[in-house]
This record gives sequence, C-alpha cells and structure tokens, in this order.
Amino acid sequence: MLPEIVALAVFSAFGADAAPSPKTLNSTITLLVDNDLQGADSPAPSSGVVLLEARSLADAINSCHALGEQLWSPESAAVNIQSNLNYIKFADLAQGYSQFWIASTNSTPRCIDINGQTALANSSLWLPVLCSQTAPFSNETFQDASEKWQVTLQSNNEYITGFRDRYSFRFLGVRYAPQPKRFTYSAPYTGNGSEVSATGYASECAQVVYSYIGSEDCLFVNIWTSYLPRPQSLGTKLRPVMFWIYGGGWTIGSINDATFDGGNMASRGDVVVVAINYRLSTLGFLALDDGVTNGNYALADQINALNWVRKNIKDFGGDPDKITIFGQSAGAGSVRALIASPEAIGKFAGAIPVSNLGGLNYGTTYSEYLTIEEEMVDAGDAILASTNCTTATSQVDCLRAIPADTLLSLDDVARYLVMDGTYLTSDELQLNGSALPVHLMIGTTRDDGGPIIGFPATTNQSMYLASQGWAVPPADLFPVPSTANQTLALFNSSTRLATDGMFRCIDQATVYAGLQNDRFGPVFFYQFNRTYQTTGWPGLDVCEPPKTADHPNGDPSGEYFKCHSGDLYLIFGNLAREGLPMRDENDLPFEQFVLDSFSSFARTFDPNPDFGYLAARGYIETLEELTSFGSWKPSTKNGMTLRTLQWPTVQGSFEELEQCEALGLGLDYYLR
Repeated sequence: MLPEIVALAVFSAFGADAAPSPKTLNSTITLLVDNDLQGADSPAPSSGVVLLEARSLADAINSCHALGEQLWSPESAAVNIQSNLNYIKFADLAQGYSQFWIASTNSTPRCIDINGQTALANSSLWLPVLCSQTAPFSNETFQDASEKWQVTLQSNNEYITGFRDRYSFRFLGVRYAPQPKRFTYSAPYTGNGSEVSATGYASECAQVVYSYIGSEDCLFVNIWTSYLPRPQSLGTKLRPVMFWIYGGGWTIGSINDATFDGGNMASRGDVVVVAINYRLSTLGFLALDDGVTNGNYALADQINALNWVRKNIKDFGGDPDKITIFGQSAGAGSVRALIASPEAIGKFAGAIPVSNLGGLNYGTTYSEYLTIEEEMVDAGDAILASTNCTTATSQVDCLRAIPADTLLSLDDVARYLVMDGTYLTSDELQLNGSALPVHLMIGTTRDDGGPIIGFPATTNQSMYLASQGWAVPPADLFPVPSTANQTLALFNSSTRLATDGMFRCIDQATVYAGLQNDRFGPVFFYQFNRTYQTTGWPGLDVCEPPKTADHPNGDPSGEYFKCHSGDLYLIFGNLAREGLPMRDENDLPFEQFVLDSFSSFARTFDPNPDFGYLAARGYIETLEELTSFGSWKPSTKNGMTLRTLQWPTVQGSFEELEQCEALGLGLDYYLR
C-alpha cells in the first residue's frame, strides 16, 4: 500500500473534525513565506510552506492533512522555496536536521535538503516536514476563517481557536479582562476551561465617531504570529513581541482598524504582534475629587493587557522577556506614560513612541499629567454639571447610571492622564535618576503638526493662529513664504510651528535630557520624509504628493506635507493589503525597509537588521540600502543624530534647534 494511502487510513486518529493544534500534532507549527508585502500580486505568491517537527513519513502526511494541506511538492507549487530553506538553516528552525519530507514522486518517498536538492528517501527515516501553505490572502474587507484554516491552542485556561491566512495565524478578540464596573480598574481574566472562538473581531471600546459605537465590554487583544510552539517546547525559539497601542486622542480607536493589521509585520518581521483595546474618553480617564475615583483606567487597562501578555504570550510563540511597546500619537503618549509608570516599567524591554505629542498648546496634554483637582477644572466639573450629578450623594454612582452614549456625547469629556499616586506618581516622565530598563526608538513625521493645527480659511496670520491657541512666532524663524497661494503659505509656516511646538522639539529634548542624565542608553531617533496618507484621516490634499501624467497616484519625489499618521501603512507594511497603489518604483522597497527596521528593533533593540538575517530571508532591497548608505546610527550622550526615512535614507542632525529654542523648547528644556 502506498505511504499516502496508509497515512490517510489513520488520519482519523488526529481528529478530523477538530481544529488541529500544536498539541494534537505534537509539533511546533511555523509559517514561512516570501513576504515581499505585495500580497496576491507578489511574483511568488505561493512560495509558502508550513514547517513541522521531525516524524515518520506516515505521520508527516497525516499532519499536513490535519492542517488542510499536502506535503509540499516542487511540481505543484512551481516556485523556489530556497529563501525559506535558507532561513530554516540560519535560525536553526529544524533543530539540526538538513532534510525534510516533501511529496512523493511516482509513489516513491522523497525529501528535499537544506540546499534545495530533492532526492528519493527511505520511508523509515524520521525527518521534519514541509507542508504546502495554501491558506488564502486576507485584506481589509476579506478574511476566510472557515474550519479548513482553523487552529486551536490552549492558553489562559481556555481552548482558543484562531485561523491561518497566507501570512500568519490570527487570533482575534481574545479576552484579557472581564467587563469592569464603570470607573473601576479592570481585573485579570482567566478562562474556565471552555472553548472560545478567536476567528472574528470583538467589540471596540465605547466611543463616539460621528455616532456612538462600541461597548463597555471591550477589553480584548488581537494576536498575529507565524509560530505556534507545542506545549513541551515553550522555551525555545520564541519570537519577540510587538505590543501595539492605538492613537485617536484617547477618545477614539480600535484594534480592529485594518490600518495596523499585524499579519505582515508578524510574517516578514518574525515577531508576534499584539494589539490591545483600552477604555476611551470619559470612561477611560475620568477622575473625581472624591478620594476613590482616581482615573487612569485606560492606562491601567494597558498594564493589565501587558500583564496578560507576559503571562500567556508563550502559548502564541512570543517571548515575554522581549516585549517592545509601541504606539502612535495618543498611543505614543501611552508609551511615554508606561515608561513613567511604576506599575509598568520593567515589564517591557523596548519602547517606540511614534509621533509623541508634548510641549505647547494641545500637545501638552499628552506628556504632562494633571492633578485630580486640575482635571476637575478641565473636565470633571463640567461633566458633573451636564449630567446633573454635581449634588448627588454619590457622584460616581450618578455617572454610572448615565447611558454610555450620553456620557461620551457631552460637550466636555475627560481624556487626561492624572497623578493618581499609583499608576502615575509625577507630573511627567522623569528624565533624571537611575537608568531606565528600556531600549528606546523614537521619531516623528516631518510635518506631524499640520493636520493638528488645521488648514486655514484665512490669510490673516494672527487671527488664524489665535483661533488655534497660538501666538505669532518670530517671523525670521517661522517665515510665511511669499507665494501666490497665501493660504497655503500660511499653512506652511503654521505647520512648521505646530510640528516644532508639539512634536519635534519636545521629543528631541526628551532624548537629549535622557542621554545627558544617563537615563537612557543609545536612542534611535528618526524622521519620516516620505509618507502615505491614511484613507480615513486627515483627508488633506496637501498631505498627498503632486499628481502628474507620469505619476497619476502622486510623485513622492515632489514636495508635499509629510503629515501625522502618514507613517502607519509603512510601519505595518499594509499598502497592498489596503489595496493602495504604489506611486513610484521606490514605495515598495521603502515600505519593506521601514517594516524591516521597526521589527529589527523588536528583535535586537537595533533597527539595523542583521545582514545574515536579511540575506537568508532574501530581503535584498533592505540589505542593499544599508550596504550603500550606511547603518542607522543612534544618538548618544556625545552626539545627537537622526535617520531621515526617505529613499534613500539619510543620517543627519537634530533639526530646528534655533526654532525650538525660540519656543522655549530647546534641547536643554528638561535640564533647566
């Protein structure tokens, strides 16, 4: 009887009706794909394989069938998997083996070696397995979570079923906390031994986006991974973890936003990506001066999620001792607050605040923390008055009785971090003292402040700036260009003012003070000078590159504003996944370089990927960029430097120093 027939005859032993798991397969499950970030348009879209641990040929066939796959065949796939084999060798994913079971030829068992050479094999051999990988691509509007692609693992006393797409295993809507009583801190969640589905998104947290959406039962995580360890091997080959905190002004946001889907990052970057929901607006931030309602519920949710990850992420292939927290805008403010929090520091190893706000005006509210009394003046008193709860016997119980949509739709909402004495004990991140146990990478887009200050409807500078809460800056340092379009010229000058005043200056001063005080080790600082505006926001034509006959989707080599959030598609590698066009021949290699750099920081706390890693995985464009234009250098106590992220990249100096000094936000701002 042929080996395939023998194997299929005993397939039922694996439980044909149940989703396979690392336990039932008695193997780690590793997805290896040549992910060039082009999705289904890739020149080699079927280059993927599923790697399983060594076993007999019969078990190899059964295991692939349990996954809905076949033994990989060079004839049916018609693609070269050498880069996958190279990476198996580089990372020793086969635990020293150099041959792998593949599909038989003419009923004769066959294997492939680490160099891509096929050969006939004795069926009595014990070899690791290469299964086909035919799970479909997912995108912003489609993902196939049908039973064929499902996989189950045991974690947190639950049997959690997720599914596989072309690039990663996806576990969506995994609970990390039960619904908390309103205005109390969330508690850790542990399952009760039941089976739970993680094949679809759970609810976002209650918020008002044009209208009320979401739920107060919303404390879930989404997890993307390309590696599932079997329970007996949890301590080996674990991947670093990238822990994502969304932005949205601390009033809106969701882990279900496809902009930062983590599948490409997990696949190409060889990391485990975790995105977390946290409570928003008044439900996440309200503090009252009653001695009990102390606020910072959102920050506490983030720490609760961090604790959940540290406890359970090994089951999803992640290393709890190698977590990098990263977030953009208000998410960057959360990263900064977690570094400042005595309840969080030490629970993560790396941090990447992406476009952190601080400094002046609106930015102040993200990097400086209020007293509870100040929060009452800024929000609490108005909320109590609007809900007729000011004179209630228990103000907090009165607010608990107000419908969430009413509470979040008030003219005044709470969105401020406060010094509650537990989660935050100082009015800002302290940049003196002993060294912090965190590796830091930080940066902005060149024109981060443009969408925040908004496009003017007048050419009257003083009137426009006053309406946005700004004074007219020194004309010699922030000149209004003399051009025919004076409204655009005013936006040009005001964008420079807002970017310096709320982003660049305060982040540069943070790095400088942290280095001078030995609070930080080397810091990798960057500035995006090539961006891709997100579809939903800010919706400004000036944030798009100029369109020409040769570049109908925009010419990124032309001048345009590199606006807030314009780095998100690039960091997550999701241009093609979002169905967005490549504007020129440099968009794809630049996107690859950005994802490779951010994920490299998670792996080694250095955004310069190991050349051997790049060569093994076939990431040639990134390898050539670093070879041709040099490695990304960190800022140190003896010198400030930044990497300008464009194509090609450029190493340079901190910018706008004279302007920052004039705004009172010079490099020595935190040293005064």
